[in-house]
Amino acid sequence: MLQEEEKDLQDQADETPETEAQDELQDQASEQEEETTTTDTSDDDDNTGGNTEEEEEEAKPVVLVKKKIEDEEESEDEEEEEEEDDVDRILEEAAAARTPHDDFDWKRSSKHGVTYSQEERADLTEKYDATLNSILENEIVAGKVTSISSGDVVLDINYKSDGLISLSEFRDMPEIKAGDLVEVYVEQQEDGRGQLVLSRRKAKLLRAWERIKDSYENGTVITGTVISKTKGGLIVDCGGLETFLPGSQIDIKPIIDYDAYVGKTMEFKVVKINEVIKNAVVSHKALIESDLAEQREAIIASLEKGQVLEGLVKNITDFGAFLDLGGVDGLLYITDISWGRINHPNEVLQLNQKINVVVLDFDENKKRISLGLKQLTPHPWEVLSQQIEEGSTVKGKIVNIEDYGAFLEIQPGVEGLIHVSEVSWSNQPINAREYFKLGQEYEAKVVTIDREERKMSLSIKQLAADPWDTIAEKYPVESRHTGEVKNLTPYGVFVELEKGIGGMIHISDLSWTKRYGHPSEFTKVGEKIDVMILDIDRENRKLSLGRKQLDENPWDTFENVFPVGSYHEATLVRRDDRGAILLLPYGLEAYAPLKHIRKEDNSLAEVDETLTVKVIEFNRDDKRIMVSHLRYLEDIRREADEQVKKADKDDRDRTRQAVKKQQSSIEKSTLGDLDVFSELKEMLNDNPEE
Repeated sequence: MLQEEEKDLQDQADETPETEAQDELQDQASEQEEETTTTDTSDDDDNTGGNTEEEEEEAKPVVLVKKKIEDEEESEDEEEEEEEDDVDRILEEAAAARTPHDDFDWKRSSKHGVTYSQEERADLTEKYDATLNSILENEIVAGKVTSISSGDVVLDINYKSDGLISLSEFRDMPEIKAGDLVEVYVEQQEDGRGQLVLSRRKAKLLRAWERIKDSYENGTVITGTVISKTKGGLIVDCGGLETFLPGSQIDIKPIIDYDAYVGKTMEFKVVKINEVIKNAVVSHKALIESDLAEQREAIIASLEKGQVLEGLVKNITDFGAFLDLGGVDGLLYITDISWGRINHPNEVLQLNQKINVVVLDFDENKKRISLGLKQLTPHPWEVLSQQIEEGSTVKGKIVNIEDYGAFLEIQPGVEGLIHVSEVSWSNQPINAREYFKLGQEYEAKVVTIDREERKMSLSIKQLAADPWDTIAEKYPVESRHTGEVKNLTPYGVFVELEKGIGGMIHISDLSWTKRYGHPSEFTKVGEKIDVMILDIDRENRKLSLGRKQLDENPWDTFENVFPVGSYHEATLVRRDDRGAILLLPYGLEAYAPLKHIRKEDNSLAEVDETLTVKVIEFNRDDKRIMVSHLRYLEDIRREADEQVKKADKDDRDRTRQAVKKQQSSIEKSTLGDLDVFSELKEMLNDNPEE
């Protein structure tokens, strides 16, 4: 009832609107402001000059309206305060009044029961609370499965209410049943509906992280299941928490196939954790290494030089192989794998192969063990057949090539040297790296053999007779033959007439007329070429060959065709800073110094330009011709000058003769005139007065 009365009073207070008079006054004020134009007033009469009576009359209604509005507002505030005081008074009176509800005796009961006193009730409550666990939120407690129904598991944690967890959180316990004890995580003692909120998944994660931290801090071993492969390693489920297992930490030997470990349950040690993101790195290799540490110490303590052990090839490199001797590694160097030459250990060994090896040396401090495989068999030289002796023929393959020759392997561990001088009867130099190829098979003759020093020299050329014994009969001087170009040098061409027989054509013997800067301008390797035998040096096994000697020497004729002072047309084919080469008729080349190829305009002649040249030198022995275009121009100018001089002389002679002829006729007439003048003079002398 008190609440209803209070509500009615409040409604009455809320329903009090503004008075109609206030609205009317405001409307009148608005109309007055629209109809009347007012001006600003000022307290300073000096500045405004005072208001007129008319203006004062017009401003009175506006002032009255404003005053009336202010009075109305004050009255409204007073009314509101009075209403609030009335409401407070009514509430105080209602609170002081007693009702039947307050007089009811709640200890009375209509049922037949025992009534407890306040002390008894407190004692019973205390005993009841003692039977319940005191739990806190965010902690792990043990719970007992009371029932499983509708996909949920009901758990009793000895609290005033049971907890409910989805059956999906018990996938790792497919045979869970009533009565089983499990650990759960208390999320909330009471949610919005007053229910206890538990989680088994969070309990598993927290316990898993505790075990991981314990393994990291104390080195304890944890168990996990590999669930998937990832970049660089594997993902391991350790009690519901995913951890990373690097590929290098799976085993002590390199692992290639990661998929083989997916689904396996293994033991691990935690080697790194991140508290912030709750992540960890585990290692299975650390467990193996710790187990092998004691074995390693025992193995090294029992090692002896010459001891034969069984090992497993765990890694192969370019320089050798690493073997697992049962907890300790040993190095089998490539030179100790086989008595013969091998390029890589994988030619003999394979990964995970078990072999017997002998201990060559070991260092207890550095834990290094040197192993040998070939030492288990006798050295091949010790069991080399006695039939291999000087003069015998052997067969093998090339296993090594050096600048001075190649090594022929007769059997693994037994090699002989074929020197470059024992390859061919020819005196032509041989490049061993170009002549031999690794793996090629050859037959050779044993030249020398030293079983104590384990050395052998071999020869290929001595398998055949020396062709130089009959060289003079087969290749006499001035005989003509066809050979194959084998090599080119700046000074000549090496030609092979037959295997083991060859000679050189000097660059000057390639052509009678043309000078070559390099033999490659004339021929190339592999071409067939006709030659003439010029000389035989049997002692040094050399033949002098010629190519131009196959043709008649044209220089006997050229001396008459190109005498000194003769003029010829020539084409410039090559020019350098010192001079130029010009091609004369019949393919003959001539040389002209640079200043001798200047033209009339003082410019130098260009390549492929045709000039008229004068032979200024002809050397038959050196087969050299020197020409000059400048001398030709000088000769032309000289002839032109001489012709001009001759013409001038002829003109002078003709003029002189004409003058003489004219003078002779003039002398006769002059003498006659002289006689007349003489007579006239005498006449004048005889008559001076006249």
